Amino acid sequence: MHILITAGPTREPLDPVRYLTNRSSGKMGYALAEAARDAGHQVTLISGPVHLSAPEGMEVIRVDSARQMFLAVQNHITKVAIAIFSAAVADYRPVMQADQKIKKNAASLTLQLERTEDILGSARSVFGFKGTLVGFAAETENLIANAQDKLSRKGCDLVVANDVSQAGIGFDSSENAVTLCFPGAKTVNLPQQSKMLLARDLMHHIIRIASDTDTGRAD
Repeated sequence: MHILITAGPTREPLDPVRYLTNRSSGKMGYALAEAARDAGHQVTLISGPVHLSAPEGMEVIRVDSARQMFLAVQNHITKVAIAIFSAAVADYRPVMQADQKIKKNAASLTLQLERTEDILGSARSVFGFKGTLVGFAAETENLIANAQDKLSRKGCDLVVANDVSQAGIGFDSSENAVTLCFPGAKTVNLPQQSKMLLARDLMHHIIRIASDTDTGRAD
């Protein structure tokens, strides 16, 4: 199968030297890409700015902003059977980007922000994607409720939920623990382990979903 995976953060520029971003390292998405490749699948990895080497044996597309990631996904999603959105895309960006570095002159500074493109939410409604759709939900509260809500609103086949408020897992860590949220309020817990091992478990579930979906279509 051909699998598209997004990974890492995005950067939303404020001026030539500053930007809004988050703590995503991209490790989970890169581990998923390697697990998919090692299982014999064709992989397109769309990556935000990370300090990781590009995995071999796959197409790697580098982007910086949410808008760039949106356009890259739009250009490639119709070619794949599975789309996995593990990137931590910024929800907002500055309305105005200064041409020059903003000086520290005033006692305070007010930023006006606007929403970025909803990449996961566009997969079905805008891009017309019919394949297996997997989203990620990084939450600090109401983990399962928020993940199930995302799954329903965005037409996902699976949402991978992780509590990023827990020390030692998630952002900036080489380990993670997640809960898989399926339609019908079904959940499966995957215990804390290295992101590479977790990625292999995740790919097993995702490929099974894709295979079951294809079988259902054939029937």
